[in-house]
Amino acid sequence: MIDFHCHLDLYPRPAEIIDQAQRMGIGVLSVTTTPSAWVGTLRLARGRSVIRTALGLHPQLAEERKNELKKFELHLGETRFVGEVGLDGSPVLRSTWAQQKKVFEHILHACSEAGNKVISIHSRRAATPVLDLLDKFDSVRFPVLHWFSGTHSELQRAVERGCWFSVGPAMLGGAKGKALVAAMPRDRVLLETDGPFAQLRRTALHPWDIGLACQSLSDVWTTDRAEAERVIRNNERLLLVDEEWADN
Repeated sequence: MIDFHCHLDLYPRPAEIIDQAQRMGIGVLSVTTTPSAWVGTLRLARGRSVIRTALGLHPQLAEERKNELKKFELHLGETRFVGEVGLDGSPVLRSTWAQQKKVFEHILHACSEAGNKVISIHSRRAATPVLDLLDKFDSVRFPVLHWFSGTHSELQRAVERGCWFSVGPAMLGGAKGKALVAAMPRDRVLLETDGPFAQLRRTALHPWDIGLACQSLSDVWTTDRAEAERVIRNNERLLLVDEEWADN
């Protein structure tokens, strides 16, 4: 199975995490927060068949790193995967909102032009504006809403737009997260950890902790873990058709 949203480069000892994931056969989408991090993060995955690296520009850094959009465009052809990108409507980021929107719109336009990109999207307190922009770029085929925390009506809109959803142990640890996951189409759910930022019992999550999310999913779906794993693996193959990565 695959951890569809993990910040490998931000662990204190990333090489150890990568080695363990490789030994366990756990796939990892290694998301980046700035285009400047792309080259170094891609280097971490060298020779590791379970790792794919995503090119990102995190909304929390949009204001100070907007000058890196040219670098984003430079590297976009080197990967099918984009992330972490999106919008963040938290009060502390209100002053950067206009720049966030410009940056995210620029990224979606670039992805629309490039075609066939899988995009891991941040939408905290910003689900409706994110969906508004996704509607504007309707040729973006594979948006994956990471740790979705919007309303149920926003969730329904995202489903109708064709979004996928990556969910993790931290999200599934609360009542709201479980209720949202229960309402998601099972055939569009993927796993994530958001490590090392996301924690469980004050300990950073690691890629192999997607197993905890799978166990929680089986409870939400009122099925056994083997069936939950079967659904997740099938979803990975559907999203990543013709890619060997989904068969790890």
